[in-house]
Amino acid sequence: MTKTQLEELFSTESAQLEKLNSMVRQSVEEEKLLTDKLKELEEQHPGFQARIADKVASFGGSWRFILSFTFLMLLWIGLNIFLLSRPFDPYPFILLNLLLSTVAALQAPVIMMSQNRKEEKDRQRAISDYMINLKSEIEVRNLHCKLDLLMTEQMQTLFEIQKTQIEMMEDMHQLLMKIKKEAD
Repeated sequence: MTKTQLEELFSTESAQLEKLNSMVRQSVEEEKLLTDKLKELEEQHPGFQARIADKVASFGGSWRFILSFTFLMLLWIGLNIFLLSRPFDPYPFILLNLLLSTVAALQAPVIMMSQNRKEEKDRQRAISDYMINLKSEIEVRNLHCKLDLLMTEQMQTLFEIQKTQIEMMEDMHQLLMKIKKEAD
C-alpha cells in the first residue's frame, strides 16, 4: 500500500472522530436548550394575590405569629378582666371568639391557596426532573451507540491498517528472498 493510501486511512479515522465530536457537541447543546426552557417555566413571576397568599402563609405558620397572637390574646383578656372597670368584652369573651374565628376563617383558605400554588410548582418541578432524566437516559443510550459505532469503525480501520502492514511485510519478504537469491 502506498503512502497516499495510508494517509487516506488515517484521515478517514480522523474524520470519524470529528463526526463523533460534533454529535456529542450537538447533544450537549440540546441539553442546554432543554434546561433553559425548564428554567423559563420556573422563573414565571407569581401574581399579586399569590404573593400575598405566600406572605400570609409564611407569617401564619411562624413562631412570630403564634407568639404575637398569644401576646395579643393575653393583653385582651388582661384588659377586660383586670384593668378596665367597664370591659368592652366581658368574661366569656364573645368578641375575642368572633375575632379568632374570623382570623381562622380567613387565614385557612389563604394558606390553602399558597399550598396549592406550591404543590403546582412541585408538580412542575417533578415533570421537569422527569424530562431531564428521560433526556439523560436517551443521551446515555446514544453515547453507548456512538461508542459502539466508533469502536466498530476503529476496528475496521485497524484491520485495514493491519492488512496493509501484512501486505507490506510480504512485499519486503519477497524482496528479501529475491535479494537472497541474487546474492547466492
